[in-house]
Amino acid sequence: MQARPFRFERISSQQGFTLIEIMAVLAIMGLVISLVTFRNFATTPSEALEKQAKRFQVVVDMASDFAVLNQQEIGIRIETKTNEYMFMWLDEEQNWQLLEGQNTFAKYALPEPFTLQLELDNLAWVEEDNLFSDGIFDESLSFDEDRVEIGQDEEEKKLPPPQILLLSSGDITPFSLTLIYEPEFSSDDPVYFKLNALDTAPIERLGPLDAI
Repeated sequence: MQARPFRFERISSQQGFTLIEIMAVLAIMGLVISLVTFRNFATTPSEALEKQAKRFQVVVDMASDFAVLNQQEIGIRIETKTNEYMFMWLDEEQNWQLLEGQNTFAKYALPEPFTLQLELDNLAWVEEDNLFSDGIFDESLSFDEDRVEIGQDEEEKKLPPPQILLLSSGDITPFSLTLIYEPEFSSDDPVYFKLNALDTAPIERLGPLDAI
C-alpha cells in the first residue's frame, strides 16, 4: 500500500516529460507541413497557366469522346470578355442548350489574371478543304440559321451559338485557343500557352511560349 504513491509520482513525472516531447514533435511537424504546403501551392504564374491549359485540353478531348459515344453534337462557347468557356449540346429541335448534369462540362471561368484569345480563321496549318468549308456552317462556325430551322418561341431567350463544334462523327472545328498571362503590375515576363485542334481529337498543347 505504501508503494502506490511512489509509483504514481514516477508515472506522473514520466507523463509530464512525454507531453513535452509530444509538443516538441508536433511543433516540428507543424513547421514541416507548413513548408510543404507552401511549396505545393506557391506555384509560379507559368505553372498555374499550364494547369489551366491542361484542363481545357483534357476536358475538350473528353467532350469529343462523349459526342462520339452518345452520338450527340457538342459545342464549345468561348466568352473572351469574361474568360469563360462552356459546353453545349444540340437538341432535337436544333437549339443549343447548356450541357448540364455533368460537372466536368460545367461552365468554367479562368482565374485572374489569365485571359483567353480564340482564333478560327486564317490558321496556317488548316487545309482549305476541311469539313467546315462546305457552307453548312456560317462564319462563326455555328449552324447556319438559313440552313437549319430554329423552332424557338420569340419570347424564349436563345443561347449564343458555339464557335467550336465537336461532332458525333469525331470531327472538330479547327481552332487555336491562346491562354495568356500578361502582368500589368509585376516584373514577371508574359507567358502563353496555345491549344490547337485540326479536324479530330486529341488537341495539341504548346507552351510555355514567350510570345503569341
